[in-house]
Amino acid sequence: MNQDASTAPLLPTMSVVRQFHALTKPRVIQLIVFCALIGMVLAVPGMPSLAQAGLAATACFGIWLVSAAAAAFNCIVEQHIDAKMKRTAWRPTARGQLSNLQTLVFSALLCAAGSAILFLWVNPLTMWLTFATFVGYAVIYTVILKPLTPQNIVIGGASGAMPPVLGWAAMTGDVGPEALILFLIIFLWTPPHFWALALYRVEDYRKSGLPMLPVTHGSEFTRLQILLYTGVLFAACLLPFVYGMSSWLYLLTAIVLSIWFCAYAWRLLRNYSDALARTTFRFSLIHLSALFAALLLDHYLL
Repeated sequence: MNQDASTAPLLPTMSVVRQFHALTKPRVIQLIVFCALIGMVLAVPGMPSLAQAGLAATACFGIWLVSAAAAAFNCIVEQHIDAKMKRTAWRPTARGQLSNLQTLVFSALLCAAGSAILFLWVNPLTMWLTFATFVGYAVIYTVILKPLTPQNIVIGGASGAMPPVLGWAAMTGDVGPEALILFLIIFLWTPPHFWALALYRVEDYRKSGLPMLPVTHGSEFTRLQILLYTGVLFAACLLPFVYGMSSWLYLLTAIVLSIWFCAYAWRLLRNYSDALARTTFRFSLIHLSALFAALLLDHYLL
């Protein structure tokens, strides 16, 4: 899960607290925790008890800590790449405001604290799944896949799709098919979301040396892939209704959002502009957030 930080303020200096906070990529982490919370809510029939609400809050905090640790570790690995890209040049590691040692210690402390909370007060399965997600994103995706293949975001998208699985495991102690459906939706959503960003940031990625799809295969091929993925994503978004997880409120919302996303993808393919790619990227965030919000409303209202 990625967000455009091009609007982030380019401050001459930041306080130390703000520098460490920036390492956690807070807007990205908010979406991760939100998706995990949806998994928690859907795993509990009806209104949660006070104990279940407390468990969910504890799990959200633990997941937030480990996710923030992964984001900080990512800043260490990619500091030289970040420095070359306008979208990320403001990060404290890219600007040399925080050393690698400071960032590594910060990441380790967050990961250790989050893992301990999940293990002691949630359940071991959630802790291990969350830690595996940390390794998948911070090491397998960032260190190995991202500089190696233009399909990095497809394979690495598995880590970004884990939050609802973590949420489900936190409340039930296992991973059910419902959680895997939510995982599939985010997994298929990630490539068109990220490639829309990569299209209008292609020069940044070319300078960075990363083999992103618009750099290696060109704009037209990338736009075709976005259209194909949004089509498959449309089908996946219907699965909660087909499986019986949701009712008509979610179904109607999913259809409208998915048609809208496909329309953006079609327009991108037929008549590309950077402005349209930027709008498509921003809509993809609305798509996922509104889709999961509809699942939440459907769960309680119908």
